[in-house]
Amino acid sequence: MPISPSSMINQYKFEDESELRDLLITVDDPESHITAIETFITYRVVTKTSRGEFDSSEYEVRRRYQDFLWLKSRLEEAHPTLIIPPLPEKFIMKGMVERFSDEFIETRRKALHKFLNRIADHPTLTFNEDFKIFLTAQAWELSSHKKQGPGLLSRMGQTVRAVASSVRGGVKNRPEMFTEMNSYMETFSQKINVLDKIAHRIYKEEREYFNEMKEYGPIHTLWSASEEDIAESLKGVASCIDKCCKATEKRMAGLSENLLPILHEYVLYSEILMGVLKRRDQIQGELDSRVDALASKKTEKDLFSEEIGKLEDKVECANNALKADWDRWKQNMQCDMRSTFTNVAENNLRYYEECLATWESFLASQTVDLHVEEDSEDRP
Repeated sequence: MPISPSSMINQYKFEDESELRDLLITVDDPESHITAIETFITYRVVTKTSRGEFDSSEYEVRRRYQDFLWLKSRLEEAHPTLIIPPLPEKFIMKGMVERFSDEFIETRRKALHKFLNRIADHPTLTFNEDFKIFLTAQAWELSSHKKQGPGLLSRMGQTVRAVASSVRGGVKNRPEMFTEMNSYMETFSQKINVLDKIAHRIYKEEREYFNEMKEYGPIHTLWSASEEDIAESLKGVASCIDKCCKATEKRMAGLSENLLPILHEYVLYSEILMGVLKRRDQIQGELDSRVDALASKKTEKDLFSEEIGKLEDKVECANNALKADWDRWKQNMQCDMRSTFTNVAENNLRYYEECLATWESFLASQTVDLHVEEDSEDRP
């Protein structure tokens, strides 16, 4: 089949971008590790860079899923109002694929690869120190660095502040822009979740159809052995079914590799965005409570005023960070959706064209055979 124009454009675009990027990351070579306590998978993370802050131009380390979780949590702590890319869930949906199967490991590898490269492409996250350590440190160095993170009391303090903020109720002085973002994300979350569920249902039905097709073709072949007069027609039908079965398998691969991962990634993104907006509101709520406290207290006004000034700066930084990341995220999301739906359309077109050509060829052969039989009957 010829390559579609849009696929060629995407290919050339990717090749051009890889030459311009100064940080290239690859996640590959999964390895299974079995200990007395647990079984886990590690992945090789290869980094190539031309940045001056790195001591070398190439690094190779091995990381397990827990290391990726640690990196994500550190990025969220350092940048609470930036949109951190999602990680694949630790556990998968029951009935989809078996844990530690080749399919599961490959799906996770692709998701981890995308996670790191989305961070590398982010204008702020790419220069995070923990990200650099994740890419370059050996296992024992990373383990030592993890122990230097915020302690339990610090994390408990953050949780207490978040709960206190939610108890106080809604934010009084939320800018209209962030109210609109909340409304947009509520609608987006609802729609993307429905699409994700329907796409998984379609894939499941397609797999059931594929399994039935695999049994359907051979029956015609077996039948042809006992029907000499229509044996060739039965074999032709079996051949057509076999070709359509292979085309169906290719279409299923397109769904599982292109459509399903993107839809589910943005289901996770919707949860992340809602969390980011809540954290922004918590910062805003902290400022609002201090302003109310200042209005009710006649003493210690200087102390409160200084604290309010710092909180105002914090809110402004949070707002500016989220605004810039929001615009960037929407642009990427729209680009991903267009590309994904275009790929689905191209795959469907190829599938139906291939099946149509297969059955048309069969019909043409039957028409020729029919004319030959009619001519032989007309002869004296």
